[in-house]
Amino acid sequence: MPKLTIDGLEVDVPAGTSVLQAAEQLGIEIPRFCYHDRLPVAANCRMCLVEIEKMPKPVASCAMPAGEGMVVKTQSPAALQARKDVMELLLINHPLDCPICDQGGECDLQDQAVAYGKDRGRYTEEKRAVVEKDMGPLIKTAMTRCIHCTRCVRFLTEIAGVPELGMVNRGEHAEITTYVGKALTSELSGNLVDLCPVGALTSAPYAYTARPWELKKTESIDVLDAVGCAIRIDARGNQVMRVLPRLNEDVNEEWLGDKSRHAIDGLAKRRLDTPFVRRNGRLEEASWNEAFAVIQDKLGGLPGSAVAAIAGDLADAESMFALKLLMDSLGSPHRDCRQDGAALDPAVSASYRFNTTIAGIEQADALLIVGSNPRIEAPVLNARIRKRFLKGGFAVAHIGVAADLTYPAQHLGDGVDTFQAVVDGAHPFFEVLKAAERPMIVLGMGALCRDDGARILGAARYLADKVGLVKDGWNGFNVLQTAAARVAGLDLGFVPGQGGLDTRGILAAARAGDIGAVWLLGADQIETNSLDQAFVVYQGHHGDVGAQVADVVLPGAAYTEKSGTYLNTEGRAQRAARAVFPPGEAREDWKILRAVSEVLGKPLPFDSLEALRALMAEGCASFAGIDKVVPGVWGDFGENGALNPALGPLGSAVSNYYMTDPISRASPTMARCTLEIGGNAKARTGTDG
Repeated sequence: MPKLTIDGLEVDVPAGTSVLQAAEQLGIEIPRFCYHDRLPVAANCRMCLVEIEKMPKPVASCAMPAGEGMVVKTQSPAALQARKDVMELLLINHPLDCPICDQGGECDLQDQAVAYGKDRGRYTEEKRAVVEKDMGPLIKTAMTRCIHCTRCVRFLTEIAGVPELGMVNRGEHAEITTYVGKALTSELSGNLVDLCPVGALTSAPYAYTARPWELKKTESIDVLDAVGCAIRIDARGNQVMRVLPRLNEDVNEEWLGDKSRHAIDGLAKRRLDTPFVRRNGRLEEASWNEAFAVIQDKLGGLPGSAVAAIAGDLADAESMFALKLLMDSLGSPHRDCRQDGAALDPAVSASYRFNTTIAGIEQADALLIVGSNPRIEAPVLNARIRKRFLKGGFAVAHIGVAADLTYPAQHLGDGVDTFQAVVDGAHPFFEVLKAAERPMIVLGMGALCRDDGARILGAARYLADKVGLVKDGWNGFNVLQTAAARVAGLDLGFVPGQGGLDTRGILAAARAGDIGAVWLLGADQIETNSLDQAFVVYQGHHGDVGAQVADVVLPGAAYTEKSGTYLNTEGRAQRAARAVFPPGEAREDWKILRAVSEVLGKPLPFDSLEALRALMAEGCASFAGIDKVVPGVWGDFGENGALNPALGPLGSAVSNYYMTDPISRASPTMARCTLEIGGNAKARTGTDG
């Protein structure tokens, strides 16, 4: 390990560490624009210049490896003057539009010009101007501000794997542009705004709506997919203005998908802010007491066997647990959190989790993806797979509809017959998995939601034994969920009780008249035509499909409006925090269910959120600690039997990345993305509209 001296302080660093990184270990700040911890080194802004003894001129510290015996000075007159000169050059063509720039208050160039620049400029000639670029509905450009740090180019090329930006021309005519003059198709393009240090790329939906010092900042988690990215919710008054990623090395590092970032304008659209009761075939506004009276009248005369409940994809663990207790008190075994009918075994927790963990992807050396397109189902997780691929020694194969996953993957086929060949050892990739030290398989909902999904799950379990997916210190069996509520619902037992019906059974029984009442907890992706004969209570925050068929609508709170616990696809317990209050008469879901239980004469055994969470933790170890992963229990699961090729190819469960839930379906921004980007994205990923 080389030892060097920086500003009089000695430090030992691993070989290959740059001078800039060594200075950071000592807590010494060196300004930079182009350098970023997670991007390849470009060394083209020159702002990180330092003086190194025995070298004739200042050196870019981000690109200089630390050497034995180096003596570095970051605050010498030569280093300080070099930075002032660089800053003066950067500002030669930069427009003086800080008062109207959307980056104002959060601009690296602004901050470093004050800290490291000169107090005046000498350039009096005309500044250059650069034509704005159309990068789609999410990115607003002001390319005259660009200092050519190339962070955006390197991110799209290396992290996102969609090389759609680059630099053209030379010298004063150089500019960053899209290669083919069209909208960016990456599902991670919003991260370019976070990376841009000068306001050349800003958020189009957020433009000119707020200043950072006006916003109340709340740390929370994202629930619009099953990854559970760490986010910061910025709100003004009672309106969510924007969502930004937070650092979480185990989950999302510092990235965030476009839907999770920009679908928030859907929080204010199609909202349910007052109870509704259906009278004479029409939903009419009502008071809470009127809505409760109708529920008491309808449910009070039904036996428990005629009542059922279905939980949707955005439900928090507290509300599902409260609804489960309510169904138990009514004597109903009919409940399910798998509204898509996925064949997951609730008795074996390892059968429905991403057991490798998201960070564990970086330790794998072979991967088989079956019935999933991680790029559109979990873009941040897909970026982690790409990160592992770039390190080398990582064989990836895909069974399903052909797709551009952003990294080379051997497409083995699109049918279950190909998967069966791998399971039987008749396909060459079987030997790749068997020879790997830490192999992985990722099963998607596109495989498990089929009629033969349980058999596919059983075949994957058999493959796990044959190739050694599970061994000491390693579990390579993974299910990629698409719903934020799914793992928590399965862990809590929000599944059919003894003699109970699952989602398909509930809908069939309701159609036949055997189920008289169905409680929908934000369940919007079911066949609602089957509920025409049943009494339907819809509890949720958006007037989506479920609310339209309801007889009583109870307005709930969205994830930004309540404190709720979620388990992500790997089983990590995380807590969303309330950033704003629910609109109008809407209330937190667990409070609604507690009130309903009182009206029905079956009061639930808790009166506070803390008491409810204590009951959850007693019954399920997954909720005993926040931001912890309790390893899943491994055992036998799935069914034996032949797979059915007649059911068609193994496609992705997500057909449109930008619209997968009530919030994103209500979002005008996501509608524009679907219109402007969706066609290109779907063509690239091989999905249908």
